[in-house]
Amino acid sequence: MTDKTDQGLRQIKRALISVSDKTGIVEFVRELQNFNVEIISTGGTAKALRDAGITVRDVSDVTGFPEMMDGRVKTLNPKIHGGLLGVRDNPEHLSAMQEHEIEPIDLVVVNLYPFEHTVAREDVTLDEAIEQIDIGGPAMIRSAAKNFRDVAVIVFPWSYREIVNEVIEHGGKLSLDTRAKLAQEAFARTAAYDAVIMSYLRSKLPSEIPVVSALPGGGGSGSHIFTTEEWAKAFNESAESFPERAFLLLEKLSDLRYGENPHQRAVLYGRQHTRGVSQAELLNGKEMSFNNYVDADAACQLVCDFEELACAIIKHTNPAGVGLGEDAEEAYRKALATDPVSAFGGIVALNRKVDERMARAVTEIFTEVIIAPEYEPNALEILRSKKNLRVLRAALSANDDTLEYRQISGGMLVQTRDTHKLKAEDLKVVSKRKPTEEEIRSLLFAWTVCKHTKSNAIVYARDGQTLGVGAGQMSRVDSVKIGAMRARLPIKGSVLASDAFFPFRDGIDEAAKHGITAVIQPGGSVRDEEVIAAADEHGLAMVFTGVRHFKH
Repeated sequence: MTDKTDQGLRQIKRALISVSDKTGIVEFVRELQNFNVEIISTGGTAKALRDAGITVRDVSDVTGFPEMMDGRVKTLNPKIHGGLLGVRDNPEHLSAMQEHEIEPIDLVVVNLYPFEHTVAREDVTLDEAIEQIDIGGPAMIRSAAKNFRDVAVIVFPWSYREIVNEVIEHGGKLSLDTRAKLAQEAFARTAAYDAVIMSYLRSKLPSEIPVVSALPGGGGSGSHIFTTEEWAKAFNESAESFPERAFLLLEKLSDLRYGENPHQRAVLYGRQHTRGVSQAELLNGKEMSFNNYVDADAACQLVCDFEELACAIIKHTNPAGVGLGEDAEEAYRKALATDPVSAFGGIVALNRKVDERMARAVTEIFTEVIIAPEYEPNALEILRSKKNLRVLRAALSANDDTLEYRQISGGMLVQTRDTHKLKAEDLKVVSKRKPTEEEIRSLLFAWTVCKHTKSNAIVYARDGQTLGVGAGQMSRVDSVKIGAMRARLPIKGSVLASDAFFPFRDGIDEAAKHGITAVIQPGGSVRDEEVIAAADEHGLAMVFTGVRHFKH
């Protein structure tokens, strides 16, 4: 790059201003006029500048065409794009500009129609969204950014002050370094803008309107007008609905002190107009850390899988304890009793409002984070008495994203999210003894907790309370042993859940030593008959789910 003091400086003689967000634009243009910069503008922007006493030349005076088609066509003209794309030291370009009376434009200030904010409205229609797709704006931004050696482009209002300072410093000029930086920001903005539009249309077109196209993945052009139903069916059946190109548009929300470890840098990104842990409001305590966010999300995903009032205590993304209750304190006490030692320094999540009694209970031991959808005023006051306790308020709901991403070196793994919920009628009894109604309730509870526990996962539970958790072991029988070993409460009479099938009967034999009465597991092992026989020998009820819940 060229130093700001060298010949990369370019004088700004003419600027085109067309902004949807008019924040700071009047002040910015006044600064430009101190250097006799001619201002060209459009529609509402021109009016705002004139109302402020600024001399403005209409785009229609430059192009010789009026704005037309409800403003859809106003800057899409050779007089505009020739002025942006003409290379100043190219004789052929200069000759063409002179022949066609094209005046050079040295600065473009454009921010785009608010498509993102429009589609964030729950009541927005497809037609309203389409009208907020900016065409002329991105075209001007890209033209100016392509020709950054001669033209500067500004797409964000927060850039005005920095640009004004440089213009003042260099007597109305901008450096090549600055123009190059602005060009990068410009292309990033248009890329993000197009990604949002693409995502929105992908979600709406199959279900909103007929489409003229070939069937997805069919290759070639198509001429058949597919009905809404035909298109939706084809879309859902083609390549499992995974698009050929995926765009994950993220917006920086905050810097984090560090990553998983102090020597790692970290930042929090979020997606626009979404809700969840990334958007949580910090009501008390220090800023959240990388690990805090990971564990808080794991805790929220777990409690949101229950319709009943549920509390989870998470440590290193695994449940230290989970409890259901008639009230918040009961649920918390049941979760805490599972493993009060591991709960120290843990993350607590509740899927209901935190009341005063629960708040007092939570403050009895050191807790890193508590996250819930709402807090009673007295409860919040109690929690705030612990200055190191991070208190988060978030709009909690089961994560409804259809896809989840995990980075690997050189690529990204993408899968549909595990949203499966088991019902009592889904269970297949494979043992001689059928489970009781009470056992079925406990089995379903244990199965839900097991879904959110790292594989190989074993959960002992009874009456809406976890009793022992064996997580993340290389051997399933070791998970059975560890879950029992870590139990602080009696596990005799409890049930056991396994996230995947038992490959051998040894896991059942081990669990039976501790007095369990029923087992829930996916089934599907080549040794299922041997495993079922072990359950029958011990008098256990066993049910198959037909669904596995590996969590890596």
